[in-house]
Amino acid sequence: MCGIIGILGNTPAVPRMMEALKRLEYRGYDSAGVATVEDGTLGRRRAPGKLANLEATLKADPLGGMAGIGHTRWATHGSPTEANAHPHMTGRVAIVHNGIIENFRPLKDELLKAGVTFEGETDTEVVARLLTRYLDEGLAPRDAFHKTLSRLEGAFALCVLIAGEDDLMFGAREGSPLVVGLGDGENYLGSDAMALAGLSSKLIYLEEGDWAELSRESVQVYDAAGAPVKRPVTLSQVAATMVDKGNYRHFMQKEIFEQPTVVAQTLGRYLDPNSGTVTLPDMPFDLAGVNKVTLVACGTSYYAALVARYWIEKIARVPVEVDIASEFRYRAPVYQKDGLAIFISQSGETADTLAALRHAKAAGQHIAVLVNVMGSTMAREADVALPIYAGPEVGVASTKAFTCQLAVLAAFAIKLGAAHGLVDAAQEAAYIAELEQTPKLMAQVLHADGKMADIARQIAPARDILFVGRGIQFPIAMEGALKLKEISYIHAEGYAAGELKHGPIALIDETVPVIGLAPNDGLIDKTMSNLQEIMARGGRVVLISDNAEDEEGLLDRFPMPSAGELVAPILYAIPVQLLAYYTAVEKGTDVDQPRNLAKSVTVE
Repeated sequence: MCGIIGILGNTPAVPRMMEALKRLEYRGYDSAGVATVEDGTLGRRRAPGKLANLEATLKADPLGGMAGIGHTRWATHGSPTEANAHPHMTGRVAIVHNGIIENFRPLKDELLKAGVTFEGETDTEVVARLLTRYLDEGLAPRDAFHKTLSRLEGAFALCVLIAGEDDLMFGAREGSPLVVGLGDGENYLGSDAMALAGLSSKLIYLEEGDWAELSRESVQVYDAAGAPVKRPVTLSQVAATMVDKGNYRHFMQKEIFEQPTVVAQTLGRYLDPNSGTVTLPDMPFDLAGVNKVTLVACGTSYYAALVARYWIEKIARVPVEVDIASEFRYRAPVYQKDGLAIFISQSGETADTLAALRHAKAAGQHIAVLVNVMGSTMAREADVALPIYAGPEVGVASTKAFTCQLAVLAAFAIKLGAAHGLVDAAQEAAYIAELEQTPKLMAQVLHADGKMADIARQIAPARDILFVGRGIQFPIAMEGALKLKEISYIHAEGYAAGELKHGPIALIDETVPVIGLAPNDGLIDKTMSNLQEIMARGGRVVLISDNAEDEEGLLDRFPMPSAGELVAPILYAIPVQLLAYYTAVEKGTDVDQPRNLAKSVTVE
């Protein structure tokens, strides 16, 4: 979702802001803009569409100044036009905003009655007009900004410049992340560490309700009441070079092919092959006392949770409930004493998942999170954070973060089973030996990517595609369908293979390809029977399987290496990622930044 960069620097701000905004493209956006203050005067350039449009605008009409704010916007209130693009500006302030101002309507009505005029349709402009009103009333910038914040309801991160103030910038966060970057004679604001990569490695993560006043030589953080507070300085591990595509055509392709390496690194953090044990971060509660696990997530992370349910219930024999985060709070979930709620989010800022976390925490549940960003809000609010170590993921469609989530969840299931006395030392060592084969097997799958490119050319003309699997492959079928529709815009659905005859088989004809996930496990015969039912009705089946038996009537086959039940879901995620990728390439869509989608969804 929307990205923010703010620079109080000693060199021209616009070139550096544009580089930062390029690093933020992965978050998803549909317009962009920058504003600066030079000799006390505010200037602004905005453009709908991609950053190339903003670059063209700046080339035709340059903007000077060494203090600036920039923004990539994912439209919420108001369409993605230049008038609605950020920064929003009055004669006295320029402002960029991530999130939603929930009470913007009554605030706007109040300002309209006072004779204030508006240029666009966004909720953000209300903040700019309200702040201007308080400045016009004679309040000092700090007091005017704090008073403005006290009037706002919703989730927001704000970054503000004031006319006449070349060495002043304000930032605030409430429900949407904002980071302060510390420099040498310069200071910065960003929506995440990636925005500040190459500018600062010393970061202050603002907490809920915090706001900050920046000059080039100082940073003062205040809490919601306006009292000065100190927040810890964190060293960032994110480097600007980590968002380089290298020799790959797209970030998504690069991230698919990084998976053997990053999964190996993740497993290396959780598995000790010398002792034959799983090592988790210190738990502030006793795993042996956990009598129920609740898994909550959105999108791809939700499918990782569904896979984990199979592992946890089989290995640890602990009941598992899996919920979509946006629905979780609204069905009055029933908690158990000593229950563990695990929240999964690549960014650690997903609004629905964070709200669900707070609901479970208020109910007295133990809270764990799986995140890729250890400085994130969810990581800070949890009892324990389980990092996935995937590294920066730029492609909007998640790939390596998903498989790293699965790797960590597999390790957790083993540890929980050991804590409950259901996994002895020999079994734990055997599980670890199985998981250690994962990177090698992933590499084998990736070596056959040319075959998947051929399959993609055959299915790309379709308007509808079904993915089917049984058992633990059912969530992977749903994940495959999600990947395909995200980036190719082909309608796709994932089904449990046994459910096809209960309705979806009515969709089958020669125009609807079916992707069958069929590892040679205890369910292979049932899965193949379901696929035969499809082919008997004219369906065109692509079989993804390690089963060596010939099957007549297939559209095509993608061969897989054999793997155990811990490794198979991780392994079978790769061919469905490749299928989505090569289908999108064949159709010519924007693979890394598909329409209407955002990488980090920080609004409900």
